[in-house]
Amino acid sequence: MGDTKRFGVSISEELLERFDDMIGDRGYDNRSEAIRDMIRDRLVEQEWEADDEVMGVVTLLYDHHKRNLSDKLTHRQHHFHDLIVSTTHLHVDEDNCLELIAVQGKGREVKEVADKLISTKGVIHGKLLATSTGTELS
Repeated sequence: MGDTKRFGVSISEELLERFDDMIGDRGYDNRSEAIRDMIRDRLVEQEWEADDEVMGVVTLLYDHHKRNLSDKLTHRQHHFHDLIVSTTHLHVDEDNCLELIAVQGKGREVKEVADKLISTKGVIHGKLLATSTGTELS
C-alpha cells in the first residue's frame, strides 16, 4: 500500500450522524476504515462493469431428491470447468444441500456461469457474491 493521504469531507450533520450509526452497527472502529471499504466496494463494481478478471462465490440451495438435479448441476459445472476454482458441498438436512462454488474469470463469463447454475430448474435459492481478485484494491 502506498503512502496514506488525509483529506477532508464536507457533510451535513444529519448525514454524518446516520453514517456514524451505520458504521457503529457494522463494528467499524473509525470512519476511515468504513470509507476505505465503501471505496473498495465501488472499485469492485467497476471491475465487474469493465469485464475485468474477477472472482466470486455462487451459492446454490437445492433439494437433492429432485429428479436429475444433482446431475444437471454437475454437468453445468463441468461445462464451465475453466471458470470454477473450487466447490464445497454441504448437507443442510435430509433433503437439502448447499453448494458453494468459487468462480474466477472475466466478469461477463462469471455472471453467465452463475446465472446458468442459479436458474437450473429445482434450485430453491441461488446467489452470486461478487468480489475482486484484489490486485487493484490496495
